[in-house]
Order: sequence, then C-alpha cells, then structure tokens
Amino acid sequence: MSPDDTGDEGIRLGERIEILGDLQGEVMVFEKLVIRQISAGGAQVETRFPLHLNSLHTFRLTLGERSVVVKGRVVHSRVSDIEQDVIAYRSGIEFVEPSEPVAEAIAGFVETIRRQRAGV
Repeated sequence: MSPDDTGDEGIRLGERIEILGDLQGEVMVFEKLVIRQISAGGAQVETRFPLHLNSLHTFRLTLGERSVVVKGRVVHSRVSDIEQDVIAYRSGIEFVEPSEPVAEAIAGFVETIRRQRAGV
C-alpha cells in the first residue's frame, strides 16, 4: 500500500474496487475570469476558455472588499476577441438560487456602484 492510498494513520479509509470499463468524472478547477457586467440575477463574464451552454459552475466573486460564492448556469457564450493566439469568450451567467446573504451582497454591491456613478 502506498502513502497515496491511505488516510492519515497509514490505514486505507475504505475498500476500493476495480472499475471494469469506464467510469467518468470531472474535476473543478478554479480559473480567473473578468466580470464585465453584473446584476442581482446574473453576470456577463470573460474567460480564456469556453463555457458550455446550460452547464452549472461555482463562481467566487470579489465584490469590493467582500467575496461571495454563487452557483450559476451558462445561458449564452460566444467568442468575443481573438488576438495573437489568445481567444476570449464572453458568457452570460444566470445565478441559481443564491442564498439570501449572497443575494443581498450582490444587490448591495450593484447599488453601491450605481450610487457612485450617480455622484450620490
């Protein structure tokens, strides 16, 4: 048994079985993105990779001095720029059932930006 197969005390946490055939999975990788537009209901984001229509993602948004985590569904996606072998994609994200504190944080952030732009 190698160290990678064990828990902290060197004992396997559960019996493993061989998979006959294919068993697919996915890994979530955090990548930087740029938020181009935001509202209480969603955002337009720019990434270096395409986001697939109707796929669900977890987004960590930095709203001023505060960060929130919200799930979002991709409602549209397109190539927005091609420059020297670098492709930029713009995608529309619909926030999916944000918790009340997250929804309030986003709405508050949007309202703060509106007030600043209005000179209030």
